[in-house]
Amino acid sequence: AARACSSPVELEMQFQRILDDPSPPQPGEEKLAALTAGGRVEWAQARQAYFSSGKNKASLDAIERAAFFVALDEEAHCYNPEDEASLSLYGKALLHGNCYNRWFDKSFTLISFKNGQLGLNTEHAWADAPIIGHLWEFVVGTDTFHLGYTETGHCLGKPNSTLAPPQRLQWDIPEQAVIERSYQVARALADDVELCCFQFLPFGKGLIKKCRTSPDAFVQIALQLAHFRDKGKFCLTYEASMTRMFREGRTETVRSCTSESTAFVQAMMEGSHMKADLQDLFRKAAQKHQNMYRLAMTGAGIDRHLFCLYLVSKYLGVSSPFLAEVLSEPWRLSTSQIPQSQIRMFDPDQYPNHLGAGGGFGPVADDGYGVSYMIAGENTIFFHVSSKFSSSETNAQRFGNHIRQALLDIAGLFQVPKADR
Repeated sequence: AARACSSPVELEMQFQRILDDPSPPQPGEEKLAALTAGGRVEWAQARQAYFSSGKNKASLDAIERAAFFVALDEEAHCYNPEDEASLSLYGKALLHGNCYNRWFDKSFTLISFKNGQLGLNTEHAWADAPIIGHLWEFVVGTDTFHLGYTETGHCLGKPNSTLAPPQRLQWDIPEQAVIERSYQVARALADDVELCCFQFLPFGKGLIKKCRTSPDAFVQIALQLAHFRDKGKFCLTYEASMTRMFREGRTETVRSCTSESTAFVQAMMEGSHMKADLQDLFRKAAQKHQNMYRLAMTGAGIDRHLFCLYLVSKYLGVSSPFLAEVLSEPWRLSTSQIPQSQIRMFDPDQYPNHLGAGGGFGPVADDGYGVSYMIAGENTIFFHVSSKFSSSETNAQRFGNHIRQALLDIAGLFQVPKADR
């Protein structure tokens, strides 16, 4: 029989019952979710050995049948504009937590911190950022502007005193060492991630549009300038483009390190060019970027095509040195713009405290950067910059500072009067 969805006040009641439960974890239960954070082969072997029958299988099935996972964290996080490190710590907690308080096999884990701040950890295979962004905007908008709370912070409505208490899952873990091994693998990965999240406040898309260029092209060219200043060289750059105009479309790659963008960066680095020449080089780079993005969106990109050729070559047993080389080149700068305001449930200018910071991801290459950004309205941009501590070539904090300066330097070329910003 179909069960009705629980109301917010009923969910609050059940969560409170869970929080009030004083019983300790069962043996092996506390770090159980670390199995989803370590090696996939080891997790598959552990499933076969310990979770294929009995109460373990029943409990695992209950988790895997659920739409998503909820984590009630015991620590507090929030963004304090006066403490810039707070946003990075918030992001890092959402990215990996303590490596055993996220169930990484779920579509997403909804994380509630002790102070009531929320966030998501999303498994990427099933969906891309716009889906999660759309979901999150709807949830936050509905929660705040439609459902609401009492003056004391509780959910509206009358609690159902006859509601059966939540059932605790039962486990019998005979071999806890396998959990500990997965935890240690995950811990090493998590500890190696450097994440620098920041809000860029000098301007947003308002000023960029006055420069008569696309906001995405503006940021991408700034990333090229920042990267050259950071490493003294250019690199293969990945920007995710949506192909959702097509049925079941996912993404295509925009290779945003172009000859036009490198020409602009080199001219900026030389420091001897007239401002008009730099503006011209910038516009050419921006136009090239917009054209490439348009091609990628409309199915005329190259990377998914190359990947399909690679799959066919493997299927036919035909070796292709060209494909092997192209598909093995590392993406040392992997970037993505996070969409926002997909649904207009509230005006972000009127409710600036309800503006989210978007999301982020780790670096794709060991000696590279991961950069996601959200152009969050007319006057601000959020950045999430990641790298690995184990690389001597990268430093997320340093690269973040280069990004800020690159944005300011490019805006300075256009000298938009302050009164017109």
